[in-house]
Amino acid sequence: MDIILSTRNPSKAEQIKASFKGLPISILTLAEAGIEGEAVEDGLTLEQNALKKALFAHEYSSPDAWTMADDTGIFIHHLHGAPGIRASRWAGDTASTEDIIQHTLKQLDGATDRSATFETTVAVITPDGAQHFFTGKVNGTILEAARTAPQPKMPYSAIFVPDGTDLVWAEMSPENENRISQRGKAFKLVREFLEKFLK
Repeated sequence: MDIILSTRNPSKAEQIKASFKGLPISILTLAEAGIEGEAVEDGLTLEQNALKKALFAHEYSSPDAWTMADDTGIFIHHLHGAPGIRASRWAGDTASTEDIIQHTLKQLDGATDRSATFETTVAVITPDGAQHFFTGKVNGTILEAARTAPQPKMPYSAIFVPDGTDLVWAEMSPENENRISQRGKAFKLVREFLEKFLK
């Protein structure tokens, strides 16, 4: 089974591909599938944005292709849920990974409550166009400073410590991160869903 993953983020692709290790499934990014461009992420929810990205890949792939995409938000309790689905854009549409880190830390300067919730929703589109959604969540704490270099295009990976561990995402192996992360939880559900089609 080939599945087109609607992303150009190498760190995300590596994590997601690891979620399907051991299954006869080949995950292809947009670049690997020869698809140019990207979807416009102007939805109001994680589900809407994930679907927009999955539909983009579906539109430009072969009729028998499976496609999927995820969208992730971070909901900071001290900031009443901000930045939410705008996690990658709230420091500005052209902000760098470092810009987002510094903007987030500035917004929390002096805050005693640094708790936050990460949430990921995955949209899967079958060859016949059926849409399926899967969600994972994880709670944790945002540090007062970056502990290590972030994963490429993943600013919060250097400053977010999930509950139950003392490591930030960027300090974990892909296998350990997939085991406890919101993205790992969501794609675990996707894996269980796809296994039904492999029997």
